Amino acid sequence: MRILVCGGNGFIGRHIVNLLALAGHDPVARSRHSLPALDYAKATTPEAWLPHLAGVDAVVNAVGVLRDSPSRPIDAMHAQAPIALFDACAAAGVRRVVQISALGIEGSATRYATTKRTADEHLLALTAAGHLQGCVVRPSVVFGAGGASSEMFLSMARLPALLLPRPVLQARVQPVAVRDLAEAVAGLVTRPEPVGMIEIGGPLPLPLAALITSLRAQMGRAPARVGTLPGWLTRASARAGDWVSASPWCSETLAMLASDNVTDPAGLQALLGRPGIAPAQLLATLRHG
Repeated sequence: MRILVCGGNGFIGRHIVNLLALAGHDPVARSRHSLPALDYAKATTPEAWLPHLAGVDAVVNAVGVLRDSPSRPIDAMHAQAPIALFDACAAAGVRRVVQISALGIEGSATRYATTKRTADEHLLALTAAGHLQGCVVRPSVVFGAGGASSEMFLSMARLPALLLPRPVLQARVQPVAVRDLAEAVAGLVTRPEPVGMIEIGGPLPLPLAALITSLRAQMGRAPARVGTLPGWLTRASARAGDWVSASPWCSETLAMLASDNVTDPAGLQALLGRPGIAPAQLLATLRHG
């Protein structure tokens, strides 16, 4: 199959591209630097997408940004461009579309969540109307080399003493190894079913603080001293992060940590035919691809 992978050069997308190629498919990664070039932030009409769908059998949308920026406006990246892509797929007869979204966005008022939901709902509506065979994949926290949140967790795990915001101490996540997520998506896009929403979480839910503790233990380091960052300082640090566009810690991140980000681990296990990689083995995935 010839499969268009939007965001194919990114953190999650490049793993999907590699697995599709290993399986004998023809993944096509489009970006501003590819030939033909595709500026995703400006591809907000179906007509902009149609030339990139020629000869394509299926599509994966793995584009995502945590922060709004002039070069990567979050409304265009998460909502306008994907909606145009989905409409173009319906017009071009490209039936199978897999959208990588995020667990925990339901009910959230953050711009990240609302823009992601807008695209998810459009794809699901086209699927319900019979125009596409769409699948929205919502993973919990994704861990792997090159992931912004992963790098933040690893940096925190290296510190001998930590003052953690209360949401980080309490909020539960279900970390998914990026290669597990990529394997699941590569399998989904090459077949017409299932359609609809699929939630993906690793085999073990745990508080973010416990994940950081586990990563430190995997590094062979003694347990760190951990304290609670006062609420006012937590909010101040998040607001400071709002001014650093490359930082994964910001007011949006703080708001998204207000609730658990967990689901039934059987979903991922069913897609892989095996349990997902456990939190205690995540560090080893950085060394072995």
